[in-house]
This record gives sequence, C-alpha cells and structure tokens, in this order.
Amino acid sequence: MNDPYNSGSIQPPAGDMLGDAMVTTALELPGYRIVRNIGLVRGIIVRSRSVVGNFLGGLQSLFGGNITIYTDLCEQAREETYRDMVKHARRMGANAIVAVRYDATDIMTGLTEVLCYGTAVRVEPL
Repeated sequence: MNDPYNSGSIQPPAGDMLGDAMVTTALELPGYRIVRNIGLVRGIIVRSRSVVGNFLGGLQSLFGGNITIYTDLCEQAREETYRDMVKHARRMGANAIVAVRYDATDIMTGLTEVLCYGTAVRVEPL
C-alpha cells in the first residue's frame, strides 16, 4: 500500500508509544525536554457535505442555535486528521508532538480541506 507519510524513517522503540498526553499546542511539554526535532507531521482530509446533510442543516438553521449535523461533521474531520497526524509522528519515531494546529480551507462549494499539523519531537523526562 502506498503510504504518503512513511519515508522509510525509523520506528519508535517498543513501549515508547506516543499517546494523547504527549501532544500539545504549546511549544514545549511540561516535565520534558526536547532532545531531537524530527520535523513536520500532518493529517489531512477533504470532506464534503451530502445533499441530505445540507437539507437537515438547513432545517436546523431555521430554528437557530447549534447546527449539530455540521458540528458533528467538523468534529469527525478534526478527529480523523488528528489521528492521522499522530500515526505519521509514530512512523517517524517521535514520542511527542508540539505546536499542534488545525486549519481548514474551502476548496470549492461543499468541499473543505481540514489539516492538523505539528512538530514531531523526541523528548525525555527532566
């Protein structure tokens, strides 16, 4: 299978898995020091809204408030891109990710690119 994120880089040692607690939007991880900067990691997805989703979202918008069908769609896209970014970092041998950000861009009407990215690093406890 063609893996766009695997460039033949090292695998993390067994038992040294990157978990959610090791991912942060901050530039450093409290209690740890960065010993190696591995590089940019990302997850990307392009989402479309279905005709049914647009119809139901339109109905919900008549009543105001949270448009749950779109909220759920956005949350699913963010979750998928986050998980892809973490997988990318693991394949590169990282045990943490710092400076995590999200970005979204409309490609065309009804199509949105969602990107989650950060810097993969190796850290060790202080």
